[in-house]
Amino acid sequence: MVTFKIGDKVEVLDEAIKGHVLGISNNTVAIETTDGFKMEYEPSQLVKIQDELKVTNFEVAKVKHEKDAPKKKKNAIVKAKERNAPKMEVDLHIHQLTNSTRGMSSFDMLNLQLDTAKRQIEFAIRKRIQKVVFIHGVGEGVLKEELVYLFKRYENIKYYDAEYKKYGLGATEIYIYQNS
Repeated sequence: MVTFKIGDKVEVLDEAIKGHVLGISNNTVAIETTDGFKMEYEPSQLVKIQDELKVTNFEVAKVKHEKDAPKKKKNAIVKAKERNAPKMEVDLHIHQLTNSTRGMSSFDMLNLQLDTAKRQIEFAIRKRIQKVVFIHGVGEGVLKEELVYLFKRYENIKYYDAEYKKYGLGATEIYIYQNS
């Protein structure tokens, strides 16, 4: 049961009457309506109300503007080419991996490239990225052979030459089979 106090703002159920509580006695609540009339009701006929919301014209205009703004398309149509495009590219050219090769032997550079490739494979597996393209360049083919050796260590990876139109002969794409 709602208890009323003097000064509470109230509305009468089933009638369009608002006011505030003037007094409470026995089983009746005396209110003064917004029009200045004094009336008495049973507590079960009244509802306590909070201060009315005050909305400025600026707020109304803002909401109306947002409502009238054109809606953005939610589902963009994805072309077949984009749907099958690799999700991740890793450029293993040495100048992309370090600022300077000064003091690095060919062996050091190759190890940096292979460590980067391994780290990216592990990342792709963790993030459930299925396709990754490793850009290794043509060169003498040493990095490409080492990458093939690395890929063979994973049971869930299939590797093949990447799209010739886009990468030429200097890239290998892997497909990572996801365990459900």
